Amino acid sequence: MHLTTSSIADCKIIELPKIHNYSGNITSLAGKVDLPFDIQRVYYLYDIPGGAHRGGHAHRDLHQLIVAASGSFDVLINDGNHKRVVQLNQPYNGLLIVPGIWRELIHFSSGAICLVLASHKYDKDDYIRSYDTFLKFKNK
Repeated sequence: MHLTTSSIADCKIIELPKIHNYSGNITSLAGKVDLPFDIQRVYYLYDIPGGAHRGGHAHRDLHQLIVAASGSFDVLINDGNHKRVVQLNQPYNGLLIVPGIWRELIHFSSGAICLVLASHKYDKDDYIRSYDTFLKFKNK
């Protein structure tokens, strides 16, 4: 898939493996086994103030899996032609976001924790932070 031709149809909910236990469930993930990419970075967002938005960017090469580890939030995905809002509210579901998709994280519940698994280490040059630049990248 060429990055500029990626669409929101390429982004999907992945049901993560869950081991049931009477004392609490556990989900364990392995890159290129449970996910379509190798995991190079893990980070999480928390203590997000009410009404705050996160994201507001796209990536040139990075794949991500976004999980609501606790609470809930919405992810607005946009490929330059179409937009879709995906609600994340279960820690065993993750939203796979492919390169070339604008994303915004919105409507965080109190105490929400957003866990992100990424295919690459942090690289500031991979980010597209301006929506106009994003549309140019997508040839819109």
